[in-house]
Amino acid sequence: MGHISLNQVSKSFGDVNVIPPLNLEINDGEFVVFVGPSGCGKSTLLRLIAGLEDVSDGKILIDGTDATITPPAKRGLSMVFQSYALYPHMSVRKNIAFPLKMAGVEKEEATRRVEAAAKVLNLTEYLNRRPGQLSGGQRQRVAIGRAIVREPKAFLFDEPLSNLDAALRVNMRIEITELHRDLTTTMIYVTHDQVEAMTMADKIVVLNEGRIEQVGSPLKLYREPANLFVAGFIGSPRMNFITGAAAEKQGAHTLGIRPEHLTVSNSAGEWTGKVGVAEHLGSDTFLRIHLDDGSTITARGDGDFEAEHGTTVWLSPDAEKFHRFDASGMRLN
Repeated sequence: MGHISLNQVSKSFGDVNVIPPLNLEINDGEFVVFVGPSGCGKSTLLRLIAGLEDVSDGKILIDGTDATITPPAKRGLSMVFQSYALYPHMSVRKNIAFPLKMAGVEKEEATRRVEAAAKVLNLTEYLNRRPGQLSGGQRQRVAIGRAIVREPKAFLFDEPLSNLDAALRVNMRIEITELHRDLTTTMIYVTHDQVEAMTMADKIVVLNEGRIEQVGSPLKLYREPANLFVAGFIGSPRMNFITGAAAEKQGAHTLGIRPEHLTVSNSAGEWTGKVGVAEHLGSDTFLRIHLDDGSTITARGDGDFEAEHGTTVWLSPDAEKFHRFDASGMRLN
């Protein structure tokens, strides 16, 4: 079991309140991602759940039991950090087995757990190597293996892929997602990368200055962002925001339209402007377009779309994909 409830949990450092009181339910077996910009409180919230930071107020329940003042080692959770924190003089086998040794687990049982974790993580052939003989991705898998053998109620990941290059990040993202499907254990994952959040999560928690802005599935947040902050954070490239007459015609203070919901043409359309920067990615072309009214928006075109700096283009927005927000930045239905 791995059901975690946060009831009016808050955290202050001296006079600074970094996490105002919040409530959150994390269901057994869910893959939940905390996402937000640097300094939004996502890692602090994870550390509160782990017990590495003391709660200033409120309660944390794990499987219905109050764990607010329970020491980290007794919460039944395993944490994987950004740093691998492996022992360089130990083999992979001994690194993975270390928490079991400290817990006094019998040798036969420890061996079973280590070999089972190594099989799941494709590390069997590396068990006798030392960390210095492994790639960055393999080292991160060893760190995950060390968490798996504890057979926790939930795994806590604190930006575990930040030290990897782009290609390895994509591979490890897939591996961790597949691992969750194999283990069906609750996972809480912290990242500032909204692409990681969108591709990995069952449920995303968007944080801003310690507050929860919205909780929901990736597609729910993409299709129905609760406010301007979520709308601008979820989606890549970010949503375009339009104010003035165009928004007022739609009964909104601010109008949002995603780059992929704009049709780009060399001949006709509702809006016109000149291309500033064109990013040709092969499958897609992202265009920064300076509209005739002085605003700048991003459009997503086909990979074959020909556009150079200064080229005049026309845009046609899909009116059914408009997002409308009021003067306070909240979504209008």
